[in-house]
Amino acid sequence: MREGYDDLDDHDDHDDDTAPAWEAGQHLPPDAHRMGLTHHVPDGALLDFAGSLDSRKPLHRLTAWVMLAVFGLPVVFYVLRLVLEVLPG
Repeated sequence: MREGYDDLDDHDDHDDDTAPAWEAGQHLPPDAHRMGLTHHVPDGALLDFAGSLDSRKPLHRLTAWVMLAVFGLPVVFYVLRLVLEVLPG
């Protein structure tokens, strides 16, 4: 027999008035909120996405490492170029 939607557990059955955890903008740190960032702006959306990653999931860990490489390697390359320009060659 096939279960209907009414037979399934209601996952958003909670007593408080908070938004469900799967809605966007729920993973921003308090500092980001104080600065006025929301999930509607690019920086806030990136923070929200990174905050939603779960370190127990292998794909999320891989995603975090890729993000670290994407945002960190340009800085490392720039510093290396700067050091090579300053050093007498």
